[in-house]
Amino acid sequence: MPSPVEPTSTQTPVAEAVHRVWGFSTLRPLQSEAIAAAVEGRDALVVLPTGGGKSLCYQAPPLVDGDLTVVVSPLISLMKDQTDGLALNDYPAVALHSACTDAELATAREMLSEGRARLMLVSPERLLGAGFMDWLGRIAQPSGRVGVRRFAIDEAHCISHWGHDFRPEYRRLATLRERFPEASIQAFTATATERVRADIVAQLGLRDAEVLVGTFDRPNLVYRVVPRVDRDAQVAEIVARRAGEATIVYCISRADTEALAEDLRDRGVNARAYHAGLSPDQRRQTQEEFTRERLDVVVATVAFGMGIDRSNVRCVVHAALPKSIEAYQQETGRAGRDGLEAECVLLYSGADAERWRRLFERSAEEAGVPPDANAAQFALLDEMQRFAAGMVCRHKALSEHFGQAYPFPNCNACDVCLDEMDVVEGSTVLAQKLLSCVARLHQHSGCGFGAAHVIGVVRGSRAERVISRGHDQVSTFGLLRDVPQATLTSYVHQLLDAGVLERDGEYRTLALNAASYEVMRGEREVSLKRARAPVAESGEREEIVLSAEEHRVFEALRSLRREIADERGVPPYVVFSDATLRELAAIRPSTPEAMSGVRGVGAAKLASFGERFLACIAASCEELGLESDANVVAPARAPKRAKMTPGKRKTFERFRRGDRIVEVVRETGLALSTVSGHLADWIEAESPDDVSAWVDGATYERVASAAREVGMEFLRPIRDRLGDETPYEEIRVVVAHLRSKGEG
Repeated sequence: MPSPVEPTSTQTPVAEAVHRVWGFSTLRPLQSEAIAAAVEGRDALVVLPTGGGKSLCYQAPPLVDGDLTVVVSPLISLMKDQTDGLALNDYPAVALHSACTDAELATAREMLSEGRARLMLVSPERLLGAGFMDWLGRIAQPSGRVGVRRFAIDEAHCISHWGHDFRPEYRRLATLRERFPEASIQAFTATATERVRADIVAQLGLRDAEVLVGTFDRPNLVYRVVPRVDRDAQVAEIVARRAGEATIVYCISRADTEALAEDLRDRGVNARAYHAGLSPDQRRQTQEEFTRERLDVVVATVAFGMGIDRSNVRCVVHAALPKSIEAYQQETGRAGRDGLEAECVLLYSGADAERWRRLFERSAEEAGVPPDANAAQFALLDEMQRFAAGMVCRHKALSEHFGQAYPFPNCNACDVCLDEMDVVEGSTVLAQKLLSCVARLHQHSGCGFGAAHVIGVVRGSRAERVISRGHDQVSTFGLLRDVPQATLTSYVHQLLDAGVLERDGEYRTLALNAASYEVMRGEREVSLKRARAPVAESGEREEIVLSAEEHRVFEALRSLRREIADERGVPPYVVFSDATLRELAAIRPSTPEAMSGVRGVGAAKLASFGERFLACIAASCEELGLESDANVVAPARAPKRAKMTPGKRKTFERFRRGDRIVEVVRETGLALSTVSGHLADWIEAESPDDVSAWVDGATYERVASAAREVGMEFLRPIRDRLGDETPYEEIRVVVAHLRSKGEG
């Protein structure tokens, strides 16, 4: 975490506004470029993952030039949460939607007409309604211009036929270019492949658009795919591990949400179903209770989530297969938006793919469109199924799906890389039986068949499609009748990934290759994997780790946050995020100046309720015997309190061998700061006599001398004494070693 800085006269207007309003001293990747494009009046397409800070990209520019930005958003609940949050930051924003009262609409129109609003959020339906754009064209801006300066299109993938959530009304947004030729348009989305990005640019008529594509990877999310055996029991076990934390469980159908929510309630979990079949009041109440932290578990269809901006969702469970990787990325993206660790578990069964296909076909039939209109959806579903059944790093698979290379050999944040898979006994024999079935079916019928059919044959299915073709007579019929379908589907996809099986022809049927025959002749070994049960604890992510006493401070701050949120009628997370509360609990500032240095504490919030948080911190410190103003340099590194995890065990073993930091970074794929923190933890835990593998003797003496002069409580004073040429990594190693020997 970068150390906070105070705004100075040399800061850019953007930096000053962001620090003053939101309390951020740094911007996330690509935010600067996106904001610059908007301020300079250039069209842009901005693709940032959920939680990547898209909203700041369109909220900051109006504070710099003073003109109005119109944000097109499809979700009323999200508009309300955004305007509520901005109001706490003293930011003039309005929303116009069907849920507004007459008084709210009148106030909003007055602010807009008088040029006091900087941001207006509106649905595409209202924007395109009769007379609305004419009215927009008459609004005078503080700069002297008439009409809107820029438009920001949120959830822009909805405009593309190739997107996973196509909405016809979004296509009509192309008229914005005709009606406001001088206004710039910035489009924002979290999930867009290269094909979808090109379609967005074309459909919106973006001119010489700057395309800014962030890193799709969400390193704070731990992905797991587990074979579904007993859905209700598996979901209950996951929810129990996350007791007291926000969890969203996604299902395919409304009936599934009702049944699963009821089962969880029977087990003592306060869970609520959410789907489009409920009344608006029921949906609104569930959504409100979840966002205000009075309800922690929601079992929902995909109707739930896009309008939820609760930043501290710690777990997303898919009780069934999502319909596409884009949908999966967006839905898992609801977890960990505060940047802290979160877990995403998919309970996988190949039967879900058939359910989706039937739903697609029924929808096409009801809409009166030809069956081949489902081809794009079927292709997306096939990609999702390959992801679920595959045994490659989940972070790598997701990154590469969106066209980005994943540079690390081990993410330390998925079931595959955390080694939560077992090699199946007799893997090669299993592979031989599957490959032999592919061969026998081709010999019998003279053509290839898909994975579902092959699996049906080896499981001894009596389905009409098997019997009518005489495939119950081939020698491989029923060879693997005791192996679950989901498990065999996983095995087939692993064979495809391993290159010992391939797809062929227009219908992508299974086909053998040279490697297949090597396996069948016993000349080549195969390793198939399956998930262990139960699911292991999540891997380590880089975050502030609190002691037991500090966690009590954190809970006290959460209680105060809820109290303030109830007073102001807003969700708790718009007061402060969990990440901000964690840092407050770790640092425990005693003055407004110290509190203003915490990321997420802007001037307006500090003035509004800073005193109450400082009083809460002071009372907690007195009750628990904790010091104030602690860990001000790097609370996220708190080495004495860091938990032991699989990733940390691996780095500890490397340090015992004397591996250098750069070698561990290269081999594990962990961040430099994470690895150096692990090294400090290992040094303090094991107190080695010699640390020359990481710091040379001269540097050690120089750092040790400075540390003894200025103290070892904080790293910053030591760095200031030494100068910028000494890296924090080396300072941390020396300080950890001195502490391990009883100094400091």
